[in-house]
Amino acid sequence: MTTIASTPFDLAAATSVDVSFEFFPPSSEKLARQLWNSIVRLAPLQPSFVSVTYGAGGSTRQRTFDTVCRIIKETDLTPAAHLTCVGASRTEVDEVAKEYWNAGVRHVVALRGDPPEGAETRSPHPDGYANAAELVEGLRKAANFEISVAAYPEVHPEALSADSDLDNLARKLDAGASRAITQFFFDADVFLRFRDAAAARGIDAPIVPGIVPVTNYTRLVQFAKNCGTSLPSWLAHLFEGLDNDPDSRRLIAGWVAIEQCRRLTQHGVSDFHFYTLNQAELARAICHALGVRDHALLSESAL
Repeated sequence: MTTIASTPFDLAAATSVDVSFEFFPPSSEKLARQLWNSIVRLAPLQPSFVSVTYGAGGSTRQRTFDTVCRIIKETDLTPAAHLTCVGASRTEVDEVAKEYWNAGVRHVVALRGDPPEGAETRSPHPDGYANAAELVEGLRKAANFEISVAAYPEVHPEALSADSDLDNLARKLDAGASRAITQFFFDADVFLRFRDAAAARGIDAPIVPGIVPVTNYTRLVQFAKNCGTSLPSWLAHLFEGLDNDPDSRRLIAGWVAIEQCRRLTQHGVSDFHFYTLNQAELARAICHALGVRDHALLSESAL
């Protein structure tokens, strides 16, 4: 791998970087237009795949399916459909998996998932997959999917310990997943320590850092609380007083994410997964800084 220089201005000349993007299915016509505009805007960056989330308790099942199908029909992108098992029987989950396969989906992000809205616990369905590892095993039997799973650099909120959380990640990978995508984080050292711990545990599958550009700090605080992600004090300080200044927020958010990615590339990271929140511009700018360029524009400039 090409050596990464220590200055941020050399970042774009670094060795090849692969990116992927996550979207969520729209709940209105206006949001559908925003989503599709974001997909079209990011497609020329040629991501390795784009994923579409699956709502709590399977609440967005049809919208997720429709979004994935449109990506297949109208773009050259490789879609990865999220699939969860909470609140569903094995038969129901297997049917969704077959629908994806028949529609041309070959990559699934397998997650245990959140309970339906109003439910207080994530109790498995009596006839369902009990956890993500069982779901991965079931998907491997259903079809020859490529499977990604989740990883938690700061430990899953329900895990008994960091060691037990790593054991759970190992079970998911041993069941047939080919990579893990992490929950978002902001301290690069958190990811690097987690990667080292996973390697010491014997995990050798790729662990891809999940990066979220901060478009709304107040909303981010709630997201972080729900998933057990720590927010450094310096991050709050950077966004202090910018609630009514979206332009400054975007500039700060881009700088934070670029610096985070720069630090990770210096430690050998070459794959990044961006939680876009269905907004393209920040992810596009960060990718540009990483050396991931718009191939349509490059082709035009060569004419």
